[in-house]
Amino acid sequence: MPKTPMALFAAGMRRAPPRSIRRFSLALQSSARRSSRVTRSAVTFQLAGFRTSALAQEIVKVPQMAESLTEGTLKSWTKKVGDRVEQDEEVAVIETDKIDVTVNAPKAGRIKHLLAAEEDTVEVGQDLFELEPVEGGAEAPAPAEVPEKAAAPGPEEPKPAAKEVEKAEAAPAHVPVPEAVAPKEEKPKEERPAKPAAYRGETRIKMSRMRLRISERLKQSQNAAASLTTFNEIDMSSLMDMRGKYKDLVLKEHGVKLGFMSAFAKACCLALKDFPVANASIERDEIVYHDYVDLSIAVATPKGLVTPVVRGADELGMIQIEKEIGELGKRARDGKLGLEDMAGGTFTISNGGVFGSMYGTPIINLPQSAVLGMHAIKDRPVAIQGKVEIRPIMIVALTYDHRRR
Repeated sequence: MPKTPMALFAAGMRRAPPRSIRRFSLALQSSARRSSRVTRSAVTFQLAGFRTSALAQEIVKVPQMAESLTEGTLKSWTKKVGDRVEQDEEVAVIETDKIDVTVNAPKAGRIKHLLAAEEDTVEVGQDLFELEPVEGGAEAPAPAEVPEKAAAPGPEEPKPAAKEVEKAEAAPAHVPVPEAVAPKEEKPKEERPAKPAAYRGETRIKMSRMRLRISERLKQSQNAAASLTTFNEIDMSSLMDMRGKYKDLVLKEHGVKLGFMSAFAKACCLALKDFPVANASIERDEIVYHDYVDLSIAVATPKGLVTPVVRGADELGMIQIEKEIGELGKRARDGKLGLEDMAGGTFTISNGGVFGSMYGTPIINLPQSAVLGMHAIKDRPVAIQGKVEIRPIMIVALTYDHRRR
């Protein structure tokens, strides 16, 4: 019967000298160890390569805001570490001198690290946060909860008989205690109520960049311009009658409320054509006259006063101006204005009447030449053709730079 290769190998090993068998065994063990190391290295390299390619992270930087803006204040994080974000989803808000800039995620992923704290000053191009992409665009499974360790077995409770013996041994011998003598009762002293201290607290709130910038510009205007303010009374009877007659029709057909601002804006555009010096600006040693009217409309927001611009107001009708003012006002209050919405402007209108004020001296919005201030409408006695009548009167104030005269 023919022998198998294994049987022949075993027979040869029995006939071989012991020293040869030992050398052969050591060679086999060394070869097996080298093979194992090569295999483990290959597996580790493949896994490391897979991790590097699949979980590449991205550092998101402070975006370019405008040519004149190089830094801002990190006002708030709208996401925290570990939050999942979609592409273009808001992650942070940076406050600048003029507007709020939102920082969005360039792609879907998960916030891994926040590289700046709120209220920090951040510069354009600075690292802001680290974004970790999610494999396959799906949520990574949450780590499984680690079960609590089993409670260590406590000492065995003694048997009832043993408990009774321990109690008997631990109980102290009964010792009679002498009765305590009751103390004499003392009459309680009358306590006078203390006078409450007056509250004299203080609250300090850091000024926002926008409010600081507004303060600087207002003071700059007072220092640079030779401001002069004149006041006039306007009988609002005709304008109020016109508004009352057409406001419902305008709202029905155009979806906009007809106010007084559009009428004053249109009147300013006509007047500025007759007096172009009020629509001019000073640049160095030159007076620049504009053949167009870009109206800056002052809007009060929680962060301060802003002046978005109605472009080409002299070419628009009252309803179009009303639409533009309404849209810009809403975006200003929602914090959605861009730098382009507030750049420029040749003349400003400010309506202090919404706060109930009757008089005021508006401050020129440099480099403009003049600003018109509207105020509250009040019934006042006026002389009409030799008779005293009650009419709705508004006081308007025009502040202008006397250097242009």
